[in-house]
Amino acid sequence: MKPTKPESRTFILFSIFFIIFLCVLASINEVRFDSLYNLGKCAFSKTHFESLSNSSFQVTNSSEATSLEEIRILIGIPTLADHYHKRHFLRMVYGIQFPILGAKIDIKFVFCNLTKEDQKVLVALEIMQYNDVLILDCKENMNKGKTYSYFSSLPEIFTSSDEPYPNPPYHYVMKTDDDSYFRLENLVNSLRPLAREDLYYGYVIPCPSMDPFVHYMSGMGYLVSWDIVEWIRGSEIPKNHLEGPEDKVFGDWMREGHKAKNRFNAKWSMYNYPEPPTRCTHELWPDTIAVHLLKNQEKWIHTLRYFNATAKLKPSKLYHIP
Repeated sequence: MKPTKPESRTFILFSIFFIIFLCVLASINEVRFDSLYNLGKCAFSKTHFESLSNSSFQVTNSSEATSLEEIRILIGIPTLADHYHKRHFLRMVYGIQFPILGAKIDIKFVFCNLTKEDQKVLVALEIMQYNDVLILDCKENMNKGKTYSYFSSLPEIFTSSDEPYPNPPYHYVMKTDDDSYFRLENLVNSLRPLAREDLYYGYVIPCPSMDPFVHYMSGMGYLVSWDIVEWIRGSEIPKNHLEGPEDKVFGDWMREGHKAKNRFNAKWSMYNYPEPPTRCTHELWPDTIAVHLLKNQEKWIHTLRYFNATAKLKPSKLYHIP
């Protein structure tokens, strides 16, 4: 017995609605699957990034920031090969400063040729673990050309490296002391509006001065653009003027070579530790870029506590820190 016309219409309508329901259900499941897939992919990427960060001493931006214009900074910390404990401490201090959006910061410990057998083993282990050591072809010295060896070596090092580097490899290169504490995000934010060519940045000496074109920048940490680094390598002016207080000598190079037409005085976001009080000191404050003369553990602890350096410590049953 054939179904009547109303029954046929009902059957057809029911079939259409059932097919639509199945399509909607499939779409919902697909969205859920894609969400779970993307969530898993994101979690894997984060884990992969964290493992890479732990294997090399650098503070870099996440892949999500690649669409932003990236600032690339190399920070060199001159030290001595035997200062293992100080390097390990600074790795902690800078390693916890989390990735900065739109910035790539590499930190290297800089010293001259190794002279002891134990250094050849222990420093080699450091390099294998952290890849953050730069050994210059020079005899260890102070005020006899180590700063020149550092800056003049960089163009060749980073253009002939096995690793692929952009051009230029860095926008800015800094030299800083191992008793300075830089707050990297504040440093990056201060650099964003500045020129990327012919730039000389730091804390103007003498302490009362605010004019960056008169004297030179303090050794607590000064930074120049990459074009000045290339000029140092090729110019005869630095080669013929190596000896003397190296930070003052560096300022002499800029003046004699008519370089660094763009200068930035970061005073008073950069300053010496408050004690003992001098014309170069003031109290710690939130807008700090760098604190200098952290000569002992007590001063380091006071500074790190003030800036709440351990704020991101995750609670765990493995430890109890009140």
